[in-house]
Amino acid sequence: MRPYDAAGVDTRMEDEAVATLRGILNKTFGFNPHIKRVTGLAYFAGLVDVGLPKLLAICTDGVGTKLLVAQMMDKYDTIGIDCVAMNANDVICVGAEPVAFVDYLAVQKPDPELLKQIAIGLSTGAKAAKVAICGGEVAQIAKIITGERPDRGFDLAGTCVGLVEKDRAVLGADVKPGDAILGLQSSGLHSNGFSLARRIIFETKRFTVETYIDELEKTIGEELLIPTHIYVAEVLELLSSAVEVKALVNITGDGLLNLSRIAAPNVGFEIDALPEPHPIFTLLKEWGAVDDEEMYRVFNMGIGFCLIVPDDSEQISQAISITRKHGVGCTRIGTVVSDAKKRVRIPAKGLVQDGLFFVKEH
Repeated sequence: MRPYDAAGVDTRMEDEAVATLRGILNKTFGFNPHIKRVTGLAYFAGLVDVGLPKLLAICTDGVGTKLLVAQMMDKYDTIGIDCVAMNANDVICVGAEPVAFVDYLAVQKPDPELLKQIAIGLSTGAKAAKVAICGGEVAQIAKIITGERPDRGFDLAGTCVGLVEKDRAVLGADVKPGDAILGLQSSGLHSNGFSLARRIIFETKRFTVETYIDELEKTIGEELLIPTHIYVAEVLELLSSAVEVKALVNITGDGLLNLSRIAAPNVGFEIDALPEPHPIFTLLKEWGAVDDEEMYRVFNMGIGFCLIVPDDSEQISQAISITRKHGVGCTRIGTVVSDAKKRVRIPAKGLVQDGLFFVKEH
């Protein structure tokens, strides 16, 4: 059994279940004759033509089991940033500008201080993503929601809406062999892989959130609660620059395998220049004896977002300059190659994509 499965996340079954879900929900596009679909249900954000000069981009996501770490820390003022980030970072993948956001907060008990701290994080995230939070819902469902601390169980999810000119949408259809893959640095684990990370840290190693880790120069709880970086400002500037951005890829669950989601057929992704990952990834691999196949599937491994641009030194230099101006490290991590199976390869680790997973290449 793979470590992530053992931690309670059955990726293969989830994919089968989602495929069934999509088969049913795809039919809903016939319910309203005024809406035309631009992207399928599997892309980072749904893109639809609603008869306006601009296309509407929309997506929804939650924070996942990172919420349990917030409860263990009894610290809730950053988790809202993650909620906004997980959605806004998907919206920009289609070239759209995020404009509005709504949240859904399910709680055991509507404690005013808890809600205040969550709202602080949502507001901070909204400022970074340049969105207005124009609505939401608080639901009291004590019999459904449980957590790590009495009366502090909650779930937090959101929906983000964006707009993009019809001729400015970015879906990766024009990506071709030889194009450059640029990787933008993540701020840490972001909000993915926490079921495995928590199992390693709190069950295998039996650490508490207060355990100080020398290599991290902070407690493990502080490390785990580092908010997901919001890439909106740098990506919007890139899209308005002279750089020809061919594809935008949010590296969330499934890690670098997300590259294969772009629209272009018959292209693969050779990742041959990854920077050294954050210490937390090295430690998780060591502490949990996790193999490379699982590490690179579950975690972002230090790369939180990718751009695909032409193999042009001037454009690459400008893209790197723009991202770094916003305080985000950026480097060329690979090249687009010809591949009818649309696989991601990491030669230094001997990894190649096989459907939903990385496997060792023989």
